[in-house]
Amino acid sequence: MIDQLGLTAPIIQAPMAGVTTPLMAANVSNVGALGSIAVGATDADGAGRMMAETRALTDRPFNVNLFVHATPGRDAVVEAAWLEALTPQFAAFGAAPPVALNTIYQSFTDDDAMLARLLADAPRVLSFHFGLPNAERIRALKQGGCLLLATATNLEEALACKAAGIDAVVAQGWEAGGHRGMFDPEADDSRLGTLALTRLLVLDSGLPIIAAGGIMDGQGVRAALDLGAVAAQLGTAFIACPESMADTGYRAALASNAADQTTMTRAVSGRPARCLRNRFTEWGALTTATVPDYPVAYDAGKALNAAAKAAGDYGFGAQWAGQGAPLARAMPAAHLIAALVEEMRR
Repeated sequence: MIDQLGLTAPIIQAPMAGVTTPLMAANVSNVGALGSIAVGATDADGAGRMMAETRALTDRPFNVNLFVHATPGRDAVVEAAWLEALTPQFAAFGAAPPVALNTIYQSFTDDDAMLARLLADAPRVLSFHFGLPNAERIRALKQGGCLLLATATNLEEALACKAAGIDAVVAQGWEAGGHRGMFDPEADDSRLGTLALTRLLVLDSGLPIIAAGGIMDGQGVRAALDLGAVAAQLGTAFIACPESMADTGYRAALASNAADQTTMTRAVSGRPARCLRNRFTEWGALTTATVPDYPVAYDAGKALNAAAKAAGDYGFGAQWAGQGAPLARAMPAAHLIAALVEEMRR
C-alpha cells in the first residue's frame, strides 16, 4: 500500500471530522505521508468543495473518509426524554433545547449523491468508518481506481472487510480518540488495545494493517511497524497543529491536565467516542436518560455546545482525544511529520 501511494513516510493523518482541514491534509501529503479529510459530516457538494480545495494545495494522494453508520432508529419518546434531561443544561446558559431532533448526517449507505460525487472525483484513497458500504458501491469505487480502507476494532470486522474487497484495515485500538469504529455500537466490545489488535489482525486478517490508537511519536510508529503494520494512523497528534479546526477551548483543554482524563462516552453524539473529560461527559456519566441513536443525539449535543460557547463556556464541546493526549505537540503538520520520521530513525 505504501508503495502504491508513493509515500516516503508510513504515517496517515487520521480524518477527524471537526478537526482536520484541506490545508492540513495537503501539508501532510506534501511531505510524503498521507493526509486525510473527513466528509461524513457534510453533503456531496461540501465533499466536492473539500476535495477541490485539497487538490488545489497538493498533487499527492490524500484520503477521503466517509461515515457508514446504520440508518438511525427514531423514537419520539426517547428523544423527548433526552431533550427534557438536557433542559437544565441549556437553561444554565439562558437557552432552550431544540423542539425536536434531526438526523444531521446522512450515512454513505443512503447517500447516492455522495457516491456520484466520489465516482466523478475519484480520490486516490477512500476510507470507511462505522461499517462497510454494500458490494455494489465497493465495486464501483474500486473500478474508479480508489484504494479502499476501513476501520476494524476486532478480527470479525477485519474479516468482513476482507470478504467485502477492502484493500487495507485500520486497526483501531481502545486507546484511540474520537468515535469508536465498531460496526454495531450495541454489540459487546472486546476493547482490544492497539498493540494486541494490530498483531492479531496482522497474523489473521490476510490484509495490510494500519495501526491506530495512542500513537503520538515516532517511537510509537516504529513499534507499530515492528508489530507488522504497514503504517500508523495518528489523529490526536494533529489536533494542536495550527491547520486544525480545533477551537480555543479545545486547544486549551488539550494542553491542560484534562488531557490525562480521556473518557468514552455516548452522551455527545449517540455512539461511543473517546474525548477529553469535560462538563458534558461528566453530565453524561450521571444521567439515566436513554441516549438517542447516532447522529440524532448529536443534534442536541451540537446545540448545547453552541449555547455554552455563546456564554463563553467551552466545557460542552466534542473534544475528541485519545489516551496519548498528554503527548500532543503544537507545531505545523509538516513539522510534525518531520519530527515523527526523525524519531522513527533515531
